[in-house]
Amino acid sequence: MQNAQLRLKQTEESDLKFFFQFQLDKEANYLAAFTPKDQTNIEAYLKKFIKFLNDPTIHMQTILVDETVAGSVAKFEMEGKTEITYWIDRSFWGRGVATTALKSFLFIENTRPVFGRVAFDNFGSQNVLERCGFIKIGTD
Repeated sequence: MQNAQLRLKQTEESDLKFFFQFQLDKEANYLAAFTPKDQTNIEAYLKKFIKFLNDPTIHMQTILVDETVAGSVAKFEMEGKTEITYWIDRSFWGRGVATTALKSFLFIENTRPVFGRVAFDNFGSQNVLERCGFIKIGTD
């Protein structure tokens, strides 16, 4: 991330329209693997994520690069475990945004242990997790 300024901010409802557009990208959707059947339904998307914004067990941050919304990173709980998730707009891939954002997020979100799941063929995301200190413990 040379010469770019990255910062995290608490996600607001107005950020969700950017996230919705990011998840419409077919390649990003394929690599994410954990997506809804109909990712084109903005009403369902907003309803789901507004609920997330109001859930005290979810800590969601918006990633800004030079004040442009570049993605999101969040902590959530699933099956009694704390997990992280992130989504970066494809126009920011390969620039270190995910790694920098996740490291920043893990500094402010101190729940441990924390787990990350990634699709088996999403090598970019696997590398991000490894660069942030995650250790592969299995496959599912």
